[in-house]
Amino acid sequence: MTARIGVVTFPGSLDDRDALRAVRLAGAEPVSLFHADADLGDVDAVVLPGGFSYGDYLRAGAIARFAPIMDSIVDAANGGMPVLGICNGFQVLTEVHLLPGSMIKNEHLHFVCRDQTLRIENAETAWTSEYRVGEEIVVPLKNQDGQYVADERTLDELEGEGRVAFRYVGWNPNGSRRDIAGVTNARGNVVGLMPHPEHATEPGFGPDSLEGGRTGTDGLAFFTSAIKGMLAKA
Repeated sequence: MTARIGVVTFPGSLDDRDALRAVRLAGAEPVSLFHADADLGDVDAVVLPGGFSYGDYLRAGAIARFAPIMDSIVDAANGGMPVLGICNGFQVLTEVHLLPGSMIKNEHLHFVCRDQTLRIENAETAWTSEYRVGEEIVVPLKNQDGQYVADERTLDELEGEGRVAFRYVGWNPNGSRRDIAGVTNARGNVVGLMPHPEHATEPGFGPDSLEGGRTGTDGLAFFTSAIKGMLAKA
C-alpha cells in the first residue's frame, strides 16, 4: 500500500508545491486538490498549505473556510482522517473550528522570516509520532498573522489535555499566548502550526544544522509520522 496525501491549493496558496514535494520525499503519493473540488477522492490524509488564501481579505483564512472542499475536509477530519494545517492552513483550521483559538497580527506588526526552534510537546498525534516529547527541531517560519490567541479557559484546557503540540524556543516571534506554535484536536488527527516543516525536508534546501549550511531536515518526520500511522491501520 502507498499512502496518498492530498494538498489543497487555494487562490493565493504559495507553499502547495513545497508540501507536495515533502509528501513525495517522505514516501507517500502526493495528490493535488483544488479549493473548488466537491470531494477529496481517495486520499488518506490532507495538508492545508501556507500562503495567502483568497488574498487574506477580511482576515487570514476567513474566506477559505467557505471553499467547497472544506466541507469534505471537516467531515473527513471529524471521521478521523489526518489533517495538517501549516501557517495559512493553521489559520483556516481555526476559522473552520477544527482547532480552537484564533490567529491575529504579529505583536510587533511586522512580517517575520527566520529559522525557528520548536519544542515538541505532544508526540502522540498523527503528525508527530516520529518525534520525542521535549525534542527540539528547527524549521523555517514566515508569517505576518501568526499570533496565536485564545481565552484563558481555552488555553488552560489545551495545556491540561496535552493539546499544545509545539512551543517556540529561544524567542517568541509573534507574541503567541504561552509561546504556542501549534495545537492539536482532542483526537490527535488534526494538527496546526505556524512554522513550515515542508521547508525542512531535503538536504540543501532546509535550515542550517550541525552538519552544515542548509542541511536541516527536521520537518520530514511530520510527513513520515502520518505515513507510518496510515500504514499501521491498513
